[in-house]
Parts: sequence; structure tokens; C-alpha cells
Amino acid sequence: MALTVLRSIDEALGLTNGLHRSGARLALVPTMGYLHAGHLALVAQAKRLADRVAVSIFVNPTQFAPDEDFVRYPRDANGDELKCEQAGVDAVFAPEVGEMYPPGFQTFAEVGQLSRGLCGDKRPGHFRGVATVVTKLLCILRPDVALFGEKDYQQLQVIRRLNADLNLGSQIIAVPTVREPDGLAMSSRNAYLSAADRARALAIFRGLCRSQQLVAQGVRQSRDLLAAIRSELAQAQLREDYVAIVDAETLAPLERLESRPARALVAAFAGSTRLIDNVGLDTRSPDGGPAGR
Repeated sequence: MALTVLRSIDEALGLTNGLHRSGARLALVPTMGYLHAGHLALVAQAKRLADRVAVSIFVNPTQFAPDEDFVRYPRDANGDELKCEQAGVDAVFAPEVGEMYPPGFQTFAEVGQLSRGLCGDKRPGHFRGVATVVTKLLCILRPDVALFGEKDYQQLQVIRRLNADLNLGSQIIAVPTVREPDGLAMSSRNAYLSAADRARALAIFRGLCRSQQLVAQGVRQSRDLLAAIRSELAQAQLREDYVAIVDAETLAPLERLESRPARALVAAFAGSTRLIDNVGLDTRSPDGGPAGR
């Protein structure tokens, strides 16, 4: 099946209606384009889970604040379509802004508690825009499964809650963060980094790895884990936006790790480029039981 490029909602509905009539399972990989290996990992997983794969490519203006990088966000429509074709994607949905937000548009989706704190506080309105566009995509394409990367961890939790609360009907699949060989989390915004800033940005993952090491050694107090991460950021002269140890499901801040899954999250600036990353914190010993003090 050759790659089909869909520009309008009516075209997308036509394709998905046909797929559903035939009984084919559809997987959706929502993106803002400028595709990299992280996106293609989502596509590869999608192909294992469904008969057909669609990728949406849409730089969503409602999730950018007025002072953010919507206008200069990297775009490569032709390159993205070629990568999708080579990866075996069946359809690309690439609407214009006016197609998704026509004149008179005034309806937005908003997730409550999970949208607060972390990036929600640092980027007011961001998750309102994310929730709205994801709702539209899931309603238009009605995928059986939709895949999202763990790098945007708060976004992932927001979308899981959105999908469940509004009965949108898709299975939300999380795919582990894809990294460069040196550990830097893949991101379209990495294109903004100078060589020097990119080298300094590696401190984010170093700090996160250090927190995992400390947990494996029995450290359970969040203040100790936060201090270790911040030390790495400071040594690299990165400007912290936030560093947090949270419950992996609710995103509530934790003073101490217990038996529930936890997550360490970082947002920091390398030069003028804001980067985010996170890792899981596992308190279990190798035999599966609790470890540490």
C-alpha cells in the first residue's frame, strides 16, 4: 500500500471509515513533524500492533505560548513524508492550521490535576492545547491504538487521563525514550543546539542516571536524589527549569520513595534551548522485593 497523504479532515474520515468497515486495526502516531529515530521507533511499534499505521504531522499552535517557538519550530514536510514512506507508514495526516482550527473555533479540552505543576506551570496553557489537538486527532482518525513517547512524560499521563475520562476509545501505548548513542534524549528541538550546548546537555541524562544509581544503592529520600541531579546540571552550567521526583501515575511530588513506581523528571536550558527528560526509579531489589532504608 503506497503512502497516502491526507490534507483535510474529510479525507482522513474517508480513509478511517474504510479501514473500520474492513475490520482493519489502525495505529496512530501523533507528531509535530521533523521526524527523527524516536518517532520512527513509535512507527515500528505501531506496525507490530495494527494492520495499518497513520502518522499525523501538525505543529499545533494552541500548545505554544506567544513567546515560544511556534514560528521557528523545525519543519521538513517532504523529508517527513519520505521517512514515513520508507518506514512503511500507510497514511500521513498533515492538515493546515485552518483545517484543525477553522474560523469560530472555541472549544478546548482540559485535564485537571495532571496538567498542573512541572511543564504545566512553566508553560501555561500548553496542556490545554495538547489535550485539545489529541482529542481532535483521536475523534477524527479513531485509532485502535495511539502511541506516545515516554520522553514527554507529563504529556503521556495527561493523554492517558484524557482518553479514559472522555471515553475516546483508543488504547494509549507508551514507548520508551529513544536516545542518541551518548544518552541525549532525541527531540526535534535538539536541532537548535550548538555543539557546545549539546555537549553540556548530556548532564541532564547523567544526573538522571545518577539518581537511578543512588536508588539502587538504597537511597530513598527525594532531597538526596534531587541534589545529585542538580549537581550535574550545575557543573555543566545548565539553567534548571525544574527537577522533580514524583509518583509515576499521579505526578504528585514525593518526599520519599516507597513501593509505588516513581519518576525523576528534569527540564533545563542548554543555552536558550529548553530540554526535558525523565527516567523511572525502581525501588525493588534484584529478587523483586523491597530494597533500601
